[in-house]
Amino acid sequence: MKYDLIVIGGGPAGMMAAGRAAELGAHVLLLEKRDRTGIKLSITGKGRCNITNAEFNERALVSKYGKNGKFLFSAFHAFGPQDVIDFFNRHGVLTKVERGNRVFPSNDRSHDVIDALLGYLKEHRVSVRTGAAVKRLNFSRKAIQCVVLSNGEELRAEQYVICTGGKAHPETGSTGDAYGWLQHIGHTITPPEPALTPVNVREAWVKELEGLSLKNVTVSVLLAGKRVASEFGEALFTDTGLSGPVVLTLSTAIGQALKKGMVTLNVDFKPALSLEELDARIQKDFSEFSNKAFKNSLHLLLPKTAIPIVVRLCGIDPEKKVHEITREERLRISHRVKNFTLTVHSLAGFDRAIVTSGGVSLREVDPRTMHSKVVSNLLLAGEVLDVVGPTGGFNLQMCWSTGYCAGSHIGQLQ
Repeated sequence: MKYDLIVIGGGPAGMMAAGRAAELGAHVLLLEKRDRTGIKLSITGKGRCNITNAEFNERALVSKYGKNGKFLFSAFHAFGPQDVIDFFNRHGVLTKVERGNRVFPSNDRSHDVIDALLGYLKEHRVSVRTGAAVKRLNFSRKAIQCVVLSNGEELRAEQYVICTGGKAHPETGSTGDAYGWLQHIGHTITPPEPALTPVNVREAWVKELEGLSLKNVTVSVLLAGKRVASEFGEALFTDTGLSGPVVLTLSTAIGQALKKGMVTLNVDFKPALSLEELDARIQKDFSEFSNKAFKNSLHLLLPKTAIPIVVRLCGIDPEKKVHEITREERLRISHRVKNFTLTVHSLAGFDRAIVTSGGVSLREVDPRTMHSKVVSNLLLAGEVLDVVGPTGGFNLQMCWSTGYCAGSHIGQLQ
C-alpha cells in the first residue's frame, strides 16, 4: 500500500502533522517506534502537560526563542497559542492558565491531552503503527523512495514528515535517530546538546540543600566574574546542583559560557532589597533576637535549610550572640544573602534535559510549510529542528505549530 504521507515519530509534532493532513483528506500512516504514542507528553509539566503558553502577541512569543525564533513567525501565525487552546477545548480538554501564563489541562491530566490527540487521529482515519522502528530511509534522485523498518519491511508514500524529536529523555524514544538519516540525505545538522537542563556545581555542600525550593529569587550567570544572563523566579536545589524554571531557562546561556571559561551562579535570595535595605532589615531582626545565638537569628530572612550553609560561608561563629556581631560581620551576611555563589561544573546530560538544542539547520527548511529545501518530498517538524524555547509551554507550542503547518501543506497537495 502506498500512502499520501508517512509521518515518522508519534510525539506532539507527529500526531498534529498526521491528524491535520488527514483532516484535509490525505491518506496518512503514523509510525512510532515505542509501544505507544505520546510518551514524552505524559511526563511534561511533571505529568500535568504544560500544553502551551498564553502569550498571544506574536512578536513577544517569537522573541522567547532567541536568534532562531524568527523562523517560527509563519507557524505561529497559522497555529498560535490560542489555536492550541481552542483545539484541545474542542477535543474535550478544558484548560487553565497558571503562573507565568503556563497553560495546563484544567484537571492536570496529561493523559487527557494524549487521548484527545488519539481521538483526532482516529476521527480522521490515520493509520497508527506502534513498535515500528525505522532503520533507514532509501534515498535517490533527491527524494525519499521508501522507509525501511527494523524488520526489513519497506513502506512508501508520496511525502514524508520526520518528527522524531531530539535526544532529551531517551527513555521516551527520543534518541536522535533522525540526525544520521538526515545527514546522509544531505541536510546540515547543528550538533545536538542538552537544553533546559539542571546544572551540576562543584561545591560538595550543595547536597545538604537537596530539595530546597526557592521562590522570588534572581539567579545570575557570571563568566569570569562578569554577568552574562539572569532570571527571576523559582529555583530548586538538587543533590548535585540547581534546577527549577529559572535555572532550566538559563542552562543554554550557562552551556555557552562554559565553553569560554569558568562560570559561577549567583543566587540573590532578596532581589527586591538593595544591600542597604537588606542591612536595615537584618538590623531590625537582630534587635529582636539580640540575646540569641547567631545561628538562630536568620529564620525570618532565609529558608531553614539554607541557614547553616549561609552561617558557615559567612565565617561567623554560629554560637556567637547576636548583640556581639560586628558591623563588618553583619555586612558580610547581607553580601552573602544577595550573593550566594556556586561554581558550575557541568550541565546535566540528555537523560535530565527537557529538550534538545541543535538539529536540522533552519536555512534548509521553508518556514511557511516546513518543507525541506534539500529533499523534494520531505517535511520536518518539532524538536528535530534547530530551535528551542524556554520552559513554560513554549517548546510544545513550537511542536504543535510546526506539525500543524507540515500537515496543512500536505493536505493542500491533495
